[in-house]
Amino acid sequence: MAGSRQRPDAFLKRSRTNRIGLLGGSFNPAHGGHRRISLFAMKALMLGEVWWLVSPGNPLKPREGMADLASRLTSAKAQARRAPIRPTAIERDLGTRYTVDTLRALKRRYPKRNFVWLMGSDNLAQFHRWRQWRVIARTMPIAVIARPGYNLAAMRSPAMLWLRRFRVSRDADLASLAPPALLILRFDPDERSATKLRAANPDWENDFANRPVRDTLTHKLVAPDKLS
Repeated sequence: MAGSRQRPDAFLKRSRTNRIGLLGGSFNPAHGGHRRISLFAMKALMLGEVWWLVSPGNPLKPREGMADLASRLTSAKAQARRAPIRPTAIERDLGTRYTVDTLRALKRRYPKRNFVWLMGSDNLAQFHRWRQWRVIARTMPIAVIARPGYNLAAMRSPAMLWLRRFRVSRDADLASLAPPALLILRFDPDERSATKLRAANPDWENDFANRPVRDTLTHKLVAPDKLS
């Protein structure tokens, strides 16, 4: 059938490097749950890499308690070590703040890549609050990864009411589909969260502070700066 995941090995070797998953977030801090869902999505969607878009500032999250960009990027690089994951602060270079603008800019900058937007079910539950969320859905395919405690709210959300007509089955080759296209991925729950990590270690930032870090995608240095 068209869009089947059963592809010849030769096809996968040629195309997989251009199939990129995008996972956005504050990564305040990054943790093993981010790594685990990224590796799971890579295998399920036959992706070559996952790029972690470490946001300079999430419009839907308060600035209070947010570590500086360099510290968050450093924590992401530590979690991504020895994995096909690229933590990047490219949104700072693109000058974008909202996901819709970032995704369009990435498609212009990397026209030969096949991108898939990755999000947790917690984000799907409030996706209708994102700026131009329908445009996001029309910009690239979306894979939603289950998160404990959010799945029911996600499936009943206003965005899902609109997106459900574009839902595809697990055997669809999502990265090759024209958007809108939505795939729900389910796997063993991971209870880890940045909120819990901050509660357990409020001073986590000190482990990564006061040192510049090189962006794995742009190769530019990101200096420690509370105003990044």
